[in-house]
Amino acid sequence: MGNAPRTRTPAQENFDYQKVIAVVGLVLMALKFFAYFLTSSVAILTDALESIVNVVAGGIGLYALYLSARPADRTHPYGHGKVELISSSVEGTLIGVAGILIIFESVDRILHPAGIRQLDIGIIIVAFAALVNFLVGYRAIRKGRKNHSLALEASGNHLCTDTMSSIGIIIGLTAVVVGGYLGYDVEWLDPVMALLFGALIIITGARVLWKSLNGIMDHADDQLLREVLRSLNHNRTDVVIDIHHLRAVRYGMSLHLDIHMTVPRELSVSEAAGLIDWLTAGIRKQFGDEVDITFMADPCNADSCPFCSKDDCGFRAAQFRHRAVLSVDNAVLPEPLSAAEEDGPAE
Repeated sequence: MGNAPRTRTPAQENFDYQKVIAVVGLVLMALKFFAYFLTSSVAILTDALESIVNVVAGGIGLYALYLSARPADRTHPYGHGKVELISSSVEGTLIGVAGILIIFESVDRILHPAGIRQLDIGIIIVAFAALVNFLVGYRAIRKGRKNHSLALEASGNHLCTDTMSSIGIIIGLTAVVVGGYLGYDVEWLDPVMALLFGALIIITGARVLWKSLNGIMDHADDQLLREVLRSLNHNRTDVVIDIHHLRAVRYGMSLHLDIHMTVPRELSVSEAAGLIDWLTAGIRKQFGDEVDITFMADPCNADSCPFCSKDDCGFRAAQFRHRAVLSVDNAVLPEPLSAAEEDGPAE
């Protein structure tokens, strides 16, 4: 009886697909430079130059995904997932540099025109490369979002941007070919189209870089916080008076949570530990095992009484009114809710 096939982890899936991106990038780069040598089209040259960035970025992304999949150790207690943010920021920078180079080359060709040739073959090669880039890039974006890999998602965005610029180049070169058949000299469209899409590439690179820098600076993700609160609300018991000082940050596949909760001061240590285990299990059921959770159980005070339904409490200072509503607005506050605070919207 054979062994059952091992299930690949999301991190392994990301790494394997990034290898596909790296190989495809090399092949398409060679094809585009071949098309440029055939045609002498500056628009095709810009596409080929961007492919160099694709190859370099693909290699960086491959190493980043390899490193991010390594488990936490003594020197990196929070894991290696943050390298994906560094990788995507480098990729965003490279995309922007490629756009700048394309603009410089386009302006130079406008000022110093040069003849182009065999555009029909060049258009076919560029169209084939654009189709492959789109299919590979679209799947990379979907897989990156599914597996929470910013590096893989950045690679997919890069390939899709390359596809968009290739489509613009195809349209411009087709206009040049058609104009030539009709007796019009429209070769000036070649560098102009390259100029326009160079600007588009710079904008895309800036967006990738901005998203990466936000991740490096641990920018708050409200959607992620809502998902965490949804799990906490679902598994919450009566002894959880409120949640506060909630922090959530994702590094690659790893999710790190800091959660403070107010509990009755009469709760024993073993009861608090059992409650934490229960809430932790609920979070891991929703987000998977790659979750590092730090719970802090804070004892209640007199301001907590209106939100606490514990009947046999020897420290009650006010009547119970209602359970506190857990929302992003109040869960991220550093201090527990007080009776004077308004209720937030339900999550």
